[in-house]
Amino acid sequence: MTLYYAPHTCSLSPHIVLRELDLPFTLVKVDNRSKRTEHGEDFLAINPKGYVAALQLADGRVLTEGPAILQYLADLKPEAGMAPPAGSWERARLQEMLSFITSELHAGMSPLFNAAFGEEVKQVFRERLFKRMAHVEQVLQGSPWLLGERFGVADAYLFTVLGWLRFFDIGLERWPALARFMQTVAQRPSVQAASAAEGVA
Repeated sequence: MTLYYAPHTCSLSPHIVLRELDLPFTLVKVDNRSKRTEHGEDFLAINPKGYVAALQLADGRVLTEGPAILQYLADLKPEAGMAPPAGSWERARLQEMLSFITSELHAGMSPLFNAAFGEEVKQVFRERLFKRMAHVEQVLQGSPWLLGERFGVADAYLFTVLGWLRFFDIGLERWPALARFMQTVAQRPSVQAASAAEGVA
């Protein structure tokens, strides 16, 4: 398998999961501006959407979109328990959480990267984001991980997305459970190895 990634993007989450599962893979860096890989390939020929993450299998098939990649990887090694069994109520809850992270946190943070938006507009998006973060704070107050007692793919995704808060000078002081979560995940060997490999440690 080949994981196409760019530093400081959501591709960090499948990278973490690949290392958690100890699956063999090759890591290929993509330049988000030129859409070329580190080997000079046209990334648009690999993923016409033009963004990471993209996971290419040995037979050439390509899977995109972080939540889909995360679940695919977890199902390659179900005994690791990084995702509940397909078809179970718990799996539906995982999909619910992945959708929430995607639409409310990941997408909710995107406008803050946009230099064309003024401070007043960004403040509206910040307040909306903070309400969503308060929900996750509540979840983590009652559980060490998003779906219970075991680190899973949703946790890898949440860690990745919340890591972008530093780009906006947003601290986690008002969300102690989130702060604890981030500190705990940052110590995992898979996270440290993935961050070092991407040069974002």
